[in-house]
Amino acid sequence: MSIYTEYEKKLSKRIIDEIKSNSEGVSDAKLKKILDQTVEEYENALAEPGECVGLISAESIGEPGTQMTLNTFHFAGVAEMNVTMGLPRIIEILDGRKNISTPMMEIYLQKPYSQGKDIRKLALSIKQTTLSEFVSEFLINIADLTIEAKLNTEKMKELGITEGAALKALQGQVKGFNCKAQDNSLILKMRKKEESLNELYKIKEKIKGLHISGIKGITQVLPVKRGEEYIIITAGSNLKEILKLPEVDALRVTSNDIFEIESVFGIEAARQAIINEVFKVIESQGLNVDVRHIMLVADTMCVSGSVKGITRYGIVSEKASVLARASFETPIRHIINASLIGEVDMLNSVVENVMINQPIPVGTGLPDLVTKVKKDG
Repeated sequence: MSIYTEYEKKLSKRIIDEIKSNSEGVSDAKLKKILDQTVEEYENALAEPGECVGLISAESIGEPGTQMTLNTFHFAGVAEMNVTMGLPRIIEILDGRKNISTPMMEIYLQKPYSQGKDIRKLALSIKQTTLSEFVSEFLINIADLTIEAKLNTEKMKELGITEGAALKALQGQVKGFNCKAQDNSLILKMRKKEESLNELYKIKEKIKGLHISGIKGITQVLPVKRGEEYIIITAGSNLKEILKLPEVDALRVTSNDIFEIESVFGIEAARQAIINEVFKVIESQGLNVDVRHIMLVADTMCVSGSVKGITRYGIVSEKASVLARASFETPIRHIINASLIGEVDMLNSVVENVMINQPIPVGTGLPDLVTKVKKDG
């Protein structure tokens, strides 16, 4: 019988596997000593029943959080690729904001692209290309009610776009116009004669931002070497489309948009993304917070099956206690709404007991003592 068998109920599988992989050639007596010491450490690390884990986590994240910087920094020395870091990023994650200020992706690639082969070409094919990027000028002919877009052929060659592809994209997205290609130009002619000149100007501005090729939402691409391989970092995020590309390693692609990860990969992936993102920000500031505190926050945000921010519209709105909801924000509204439907507060948690000056159900206040009182004579 293996020496590990008796420890299977005392230690988690991951810890046992780790000891197994690091204890080759160790004698049984020494191994038993290591396992006994590990069990002791493991039991000391467990939270006691009634421990205020939420309070400890709040302090452990909040205190180093006061030392954080408030600014953003330029990513990889490229001015256009700003990435929100520091306190604004922590607030963005924990508030559960759906529209983040600087979405970005890290795209891992299959071989041979991960070794650097054709990586610039691949990066450019991912980047969203709009019409204005390869048009040298837009001309309006008032007499014929036409718009002429003069093409920059060198730029088109660099971006890998043909005149036919640009015309096809234009025909598919612009309604009410006849489109044709002529002498390195794209010409749009209005079908309706009564349209105003003002309308023509509006259309001219609209077509500048038309999506011609690449993946929508990816505004900037940057191939970088990470360790032994090349990856592509992007400004903008579109996981669904990126995962369709055969050159991409779908198992490792990440985005910093928590809600996008939730919609594509599910709630467990979103929980891990919250942990990774918060940890990344804290680490980049040179601070040290135990990952278990961050895990508790991530669990709280994801416990309902969808990501909810720590706000009065998020997890606070789901608290069973009326007084706990009222203590966070807008107390009058919560109390009036609860009184209208006759809601009952069972006083099971900390905040509501503090508010009415009762012992809180944590630590020594957790067990209720039941005793028989002797009656006199």
